[in-house]
Amino acid sequence: MTTASIATNIDDPTNAQILAVSEDKVQGFTADPLGEISRRSGVDLATVQERIVAMLRAGTIRRVRQTLLATNLAAGALVAWVVPPEKLNAAFDYMFQEDPFSGHVVIRSTDAATSVSRYRLWTTLKVPQGYSMEKHCRFLCEKTGAEHYILLPAKRLFALGVGHVRRRGLEPGSKADALAEVMEPEVVKLNDLEWRVLIALKREFDADEIKPDLWCARAVEAGVDLNTFCEVATELNRRGVIGRFSTFLEHVKPLADGQRVTKFNALFHWAVPKGREIDAGRQIGRFHIMTHAYWREAGPEFGNVNLMGVAHGTDKQLLLAHKQAMDEHLKSDRIEVSYTNVFWGGRSEIKPSEISPAAYVEFCRKNGIDAAGMAV
Repeated sequence: MTTASIATNIDDPTNAQILAVSEDKVQGFTADPLGEISRRSGVDLATVQERIVAMLRAGTIRRVRQTLLATNLAAGALVAWVVPPEKLNAAFDYMFQEDPFSGHVVIRSTDAATSVSRYRLWTTLKVPQGYSMEKHCRFLCEKTGAEHYILLPAKRLFALGVGHVRRRGLEPGSKADALAEVMEPEVVKLNDLEWRVLIALKREFDADEIKPDLWCARAVEAGVDLNTFCEVATELNRRGVIGRFSTFLEHVKPLADGQRVTKFNALFHWAVPKGREIDAGRQIGRFHIMTHAYWREAGPEFGNVNLMGVAHGTDKQLLLAHKQAMDEHLKSDRIEVSYTNVFWGGRSEIKPSEISPAAYVEFCRKNGIDAAGMAV
């Protein structure tokens, strides 16, 4: 069968079966991720390989990679930026194209104009161990003309996953029976061998690399045998720095066939009473629509928002109905919400943030910066 004759759209039943697992259900490190996708989806291994390769080549899948829990590998934060309107798109381009430490880059807006509506540019930032987020943000201000920024590091995580295909058609209020687990970011120190394995592990896979023995070439890249590679990766997983093996779909932009996986990207804000942040986060993290949920302290300018979450969908009113269901659930649990808002995503790009200290030194060299001066 030629690649051109293989179905690559997300609505194909076999592809939907595969993607429902491969987007975010293969958690941690596994020595045979394609085999795990086959086992859990009920699709034979040869077809899993064939379809993932075809969807990657067609652009339905935008990347295949082993993700990391980067919050445990580098200092990180969500960053809200104030950028003059005439410089906004150029700042977006710089963050996405030139700064390897900025990951998600999104231009957002609110339905009603408020004082915080001036924060149009939102990015995620990871700065490798030993270096300063504040200094990096000041450098980005100089490069982009940003006038102000607020760092919003995560104090706790309650939901972290994608799964756009399996979230399609969810009814508002759909939630897990159990409370969401609480994850606390804690930077883990790695030795040279662990960094070598980690850097090889996290690199995106080309279509030609998608085969059952995925990690053989990566072990060679790390300079170790396969058994050592898998042992180190398994230990890194135990230490909480490995995320999931994932096939990423395009969040907003049309796929090659014109289809959209999602259309709207909503960043929800809630302000809950001090001391109830974890209670509220565990409730919000239960809702199946949420791809991310965090405790972040935004301060008085943002109405003392301390709980944030992200949801995606193809219908704006349906996303608002999902949020209404969460608002009502918090109220039923006697968690008062003193302020809430929604920042809607417009132009957006996503890339993995670089977390290697060596990469930061090289970035500084290329930009004429003294790396020692960027240290914490």
